[in-house]
Amino acid sequence: MLDNLEKDLLEKVAGIKDKPQGAYNIRLNSKAVDRASSKNITITKKEDKDGIDIRIAPGTKKEVCYIPVIMDKSGVNELVYNDFFIGDDCDVTIVAGCGIHNCGNADSEHDGIHAFYIGKNSKVKYLEKHYGSGDGDGKRIMNPTTIVEMDENSYMEMETTQIRGINSTKRITKGTVGKNSTLIVKEKLLTHGNQYAESDFEVNLDGENSHSNIISRAVAQEKSKQIFIAKIYGNNKCHGHSECDAIIMDDATISAIPEIKANHPESNLIHEAAIGKIAGEQLIKLMSLGLTEKEAENQIINGFLK
Repeated sequence: MLDNLEKDLLEKVAGIKDKPQGAYNIRLNSKAVDRASSKNITITKKEDKDGIDIRIAPGTKKEVCYIPVIMDKSGVNELVYNDFFIGDDCDVTIVAGCGIHNCGNADSEHDGIHAFYIGKNSKVKYLEKHYGSGDGDGKRIMNPTTIVEMDENSYMEMETTQIRGINSTKRITKGTVGKNSTLIVKEKLLTHGNQYAESDFEVNLDGENSHSNIISRAVAQEKSKQIFIAKIYGNNKCHGHSECDAIIMDDATISAIPEIKANHPESNLIHEAAIGKIAGEQLIKLMSLGLTEKEAENQIINGFLK
């Protein structure tokens, strides 16, 4: 049974308070505390290393699989491997995410390596939220790696969100996109204090008529530091686009580092980046409606990251 703090973490990162319907694996302080498979989605423990295999049967439609991780002990460190084998003709949603509550003096860290093997004509939506809390001196560290291999006519949309609480994160995403397939990545990120966040995306558009769109929206406050790296390689007739929009505040720093490489005459690759402070006229307009400057800033940030 989860206590109230653990249920709160679970709700923040996965939108659930207890056992969800269907297939799920709930991990608490480096151990799986509850797991269930469904008729079409099977979850099994790995034999050779820490982690699970998730197998989704061909033709599975409108099912959701939950695999959240929560920690509420100080000094917990783990490396977990989760592999997703998604059959042909599927339409599924996968809800991951990690919440760390650390009130101690030792660092707590979760490093998760997720690999997706997506079959032909399949559609996958992947939701990942990161959240940290606790007033201890120990850091809350998350380093997620996501690897995606897409067969023909497949579609994947990833939504990754990190709003406050994580001291350090290095987020690596690597995608290989097949013929007539599309990979969409939407990142939302807010850092504050002395936090550090690095996002490193690498997409190989290997298939004819493959597509990818990487969209990052970020806010850096106080003395935090962010680095956004987007590498897109056009290896066939394809379209690739990366976009970094960021708000910088206080003494923060933000870097956007693109690398686009066309290895085929019919590859079309675009990178856009815009980094700047909150416009003064936006603040004045909201303050004229009765908001304080801080309230106006928060409203603008919330709208930007929505």
